[in-house]
Amino acid sequence: MMALPRRWPLVPTLLVMLAVSAMIGLGVWQLERRAQKEAMIALVRANMVQPATAFPKFGPVPPAVLFRPSSIQCLSVEGWTSEAGRAADGSAGFRYIAQCQTGAEGPGALVELGVSARPDQKPDWTGGAVQGWIAEEPDHRSLLAHLTGPDLVLRPMLVANASPDARFKAPSPPRIEHIPNNHLAYAVQWFAFALIALIIYIVALGHRQAKETGDS
Repeated sequence: MMALPRRWPLVPTLLVMLAVSAMIGLGVWQLERRAQKEAMIALVRANMVQPATAFPKFGPVPPAVLFRPSSIQCLSVEGWTSEAGRAADGSAGFRYIAQCQTGAEGPGALVELGVSARPDQKPDWTGGAVQGWIAEEPDHRSLLAHLTGPDLVLRPMLVANASPDARFKAPSPPRIEHIPNNHLAYAVQWFAFALIALIIYIVALGHRQAKETGDS
């Protein structure tokens, strides 16, 4: 059984305790966010059967309109991005997201327009009216960024309910499963980090004091 150190150096111990307290605090914060996220998911689940609403201009997307039907008028396509995604029929491919101009000024709008089996095939679409559901742009942050970074303000994105280009499949509509709710896992990780840090410090301090005792 591991014996506790007989002497605890003041400054290192204070620093470790501060770090452990911060990790525990982050774990508690994640548990609080979990409860908030579950309440938001319950609201969003009901949104998909609500009437159409205006497309939001800026992020973050309010839970009251997330996944609700909406539409935009894309005046012109300023650019395209593509990444792995799924079509409405469940097949995998590359989803194409248009950066639309919606007025003389303003932020424009993102539109997930369709899914292709090819990564180098842009939709033959230069703009027009498009209908779909309100979602958020993809979040490509790493797990570490999710754990330690500030909340990222994601821009609203319209997921089209049909592709205007016959070569493309309709994108998969937004689903509740698409909303990340990993806060419990994040909380457990922070609590584990705190416990590991404390154990490592106690073991290291015990070894150091044992060595000092042996040398004396």
